[in-house]
Amino acid sequence: MTEADEMAAARQRMIAKRFGGASTSTGGKGTVRRKKKVATRSSGAASDAKLSAALKKLGATNIPGIEEVNLFKEDGKVIHFVNPKVQASIAANTYIISGPSETKPLQELLPSIVSQLGMDNLSQLKSLAEQAGGAGGMPQMDDDDDDDVPDLVEGNFEEVSES
Repeated sequence: MTEADEMAAARQRMIAKRFGGASTSTGGKGTVRRKKKVATRSSGAASDAKLSAALKKLGATNIPGIEEVNLFKEDGKVIHFVNPKVQASIAANTYIISGPSETKPLQELLPSIVSQLGMDNLSQLKSLAEQAGGAGGMPQMDDDDDDDVPDLVEGNFEEVSES
């Protein structure tokens, strides 16, 4: 071995002796050994703490009694929360919805969700119905709906009803 190789090997041994290994000693010569390794908090718990601190700053309060929340997306899918934790900060115009969610197509939630649909969602629903009708799923409706409505009678309604 050359002197440079011996010097490099000696440096490696010195670094391994000084910094490496499974030693739990934290200081140098004469310091007390650490009794146990301290477990650090997980990043998920730290982010939850940061989130709750931000919500506290906003003044968000819990809203109890909400059984489900549906968020309608542009592509016709629905983000569906069952028994979510809902918080609101009216001053900041902010609503916080947390809990397990599922992304479902609009057709899957249809019978129970019709009352929650807005105008844009109703147009999507009409296009879905037309697609289903074109595929033979639903027959086309005729515009002869006025058979059920009687014609208006001119004059006094009581006279007509008595005769």
